[in-house]
Amino acid sequence: MNEFAIDKKMVRRAFSRAAAGYDASAVLQREVCTRMLERLDFIRLKPARLLDAGSGTGWGGRQLAERYPDAEIISLDIAIGMLQNAKGRASWWQKLFGGRRQMAVCADVEALPLMSNSVEMVWSNLALQWCNDLPATFVELHRVLKSEGLAMFSTFGPDTLKELRQAFNGVDDKNHLNRFADMHDIGDMLVQAGFSEPVMDMEYITLTYDDVRGVLQDLKAIGAHNTTEGRGRGLMGKAAFGRLLANYEKLRRDGKLPATYEIVYGHAWKPQPRVTSDGAAIIKTSFRVK
Repeated sequence: MNEFAIDKKMVRRAFSRAAAGYDASAVLQREVCTRMLERLDFIRLKPARLLDAGSGTGWGGRQLAERYPDAEIISLDIAIGMLQNAKGRASWWQKLFGGRRQMAVCADVEALPLMSNSVEMVWSNLALQWCNDLPATFVELHRVLKSEGLAMFSTFGPDTLKELRQAFNGVDDKNHLNRFADMHDIGDMLVQAGFSEPVMDMEYITLTYDDVRGVLQDLKAIGAHNTTEGRGRGLMGKAAFGRLLANYEKLRRDGKLPATYEIVYGHAWKPQPRVTSDGAAIIKTSFRVK
């Protein structure tokens, strides 16, 4: 058994249960989404069809709909509760600004139920960290993109919640946090999946809390539970929780407890094919007529 493998059934349940109160606690998710949207100012692409992979309650999708009013947006999420919540919010949005072509799909981004070469853009904000096979996921994103289409995403890097990870050291022998891919490894995965011109960068965003319970409650409120196969299956004992609190308290700075997130941003293009479907090479030529 891979102790760090993600239990997808648990992910689905956790995010569905968190859907109703998700937006009230998803401060980080909205901030990262806003920073991704700003990056679109430098992208010359007006997609006719756009996939929002890991759409959650639809906050990012509504911003994309405003930016691309003529685009069909496919909102895809593994948690049906998230899509149901988004549908309720979309009703008043559409009444206010007019109908837009929208489609909701409950599915896993690792196995997209979409035709090949069917969208011009794939957008994914803080969702890819829930994938077990990230290289294969990028192959899927590449498959559904049309040639010269764009994949743009954010995900968590290895230093995410480093303080909480440090505080759990010595508490017990269970996994308490997911593992996250390194930015450079992700760039290599994009190239191996067939993407061209990958652009990767990262930044740290640190939230501060009065106590450890605040950190854990925020994670629970957005459905970000420990979903690894190697997690503890019961409640943490009083003694173990006391050790966690004591360890985290050692990290208090200026009266607050930090919770750091390493945010990895990436975008890459699907190039024109170099061979036809039957394997023949494509050679571009140009002729001048005299």
